[in-house]
Amino acid sequence: MTDFAYLNGVYNITPTPFQLDGTLDEASLATLTRFNIEKGVDGMTILGVLGETSKVTDAERDRIISGVLAAADGNLPICVGTTHTSTWGCIDYSKRAQALGAQAVMVAPPKLARANDEALRRHYLAVAEAIDIPIVVQDHPASSGVPMSVDVIVRIAEEAPLCRFLKLEDVPSPPKAAKVRKAYPDMIIFGGLGGMMFLEELKNGADGTMTGFGFPEILVKIHRQFTSGDIDGATETFYRYCPLIRFEAQEGISLTLRKQLYFMRGAIASPLARQPYMPLDEGTLRDLQDLLTRLQLT
Repeated sequence: MTDFAYLNGVYNITPTPFQLDGTLDEASLATLTRFNIEKGVDGMTILGVLGETSKVTDAERDRIISGVLAAADGNLPICVGTTHTSTWGCIDYSKRAQALGAQAVMVAPPKLARANDEALRRHYLAVAEAIDIPIVVQDHPASSGVPMSVDVIVRIAEEAPLCRFLKLEDVPSPPKAAKVRKAYPDMIIFGGLGGMMFLEELKNGADGTMTGFGFPEILVKIHRQFTSGDIDGATETFYRYCPLIRFEAQEGISLTLRKQLYFMRGAIASPLARQPYMPLDEGTLRDLQDLLTRLQLT
């Protein structure tokens, strides 16, 4: 079994930057990638749900992947979201990501008219047969509409070792992490959900997190404290910044909040999402600034 040791720790899922006129901001792809390198993350995931992947064209996908990989320049492993409603499309996206130089892909289950474990198994095994890089199985029923049992997750990993990487976002995530760890000790488990349950996920067997956050260095600090045995330190750091994690993870505006933070921190040139989207109101911006001031993050 190939190790793929680089797929571990804290992977920051980043948004896709756009210019004020809605066109792709390739210059900000580079600054955002360098920002992540400077903050010490273990990897970066692009074209996820909050990467506005449904709002970019296939031609733009290539430019996004190539731009990020060029900026990373081998200094940061890049995971690319390649989810597609068809197995054929997912294979095509995944092969293209590998050809462009991605070190891993992230694949959520395709929407099914009816839950079917065998169809999920065939989907992931077919993708694994087509590529040679790891596949992060995204278990997030809230976005995919597809529940994945521990049994099917483990079965897929056993039959296709490239799929032994799990992005677990099925709530409550900590107990499911414990069940997966017990059923398949070799699974690499990432938490998610904006980091809201990161500490508890680590305590229940997760290896790290793959999620978006405007201050990824905070998640890096928590992970390094925890894995070094400083559980009290990790707990103190997590509890200190929980208000910001909670605030950024608000349903419906989490993307625009994250882009606002990246804009404020100089990582991207514009905080705008691609239409249609919900802009932040003055009250939310005021509350965000108050929170950052109280946490001494400004």
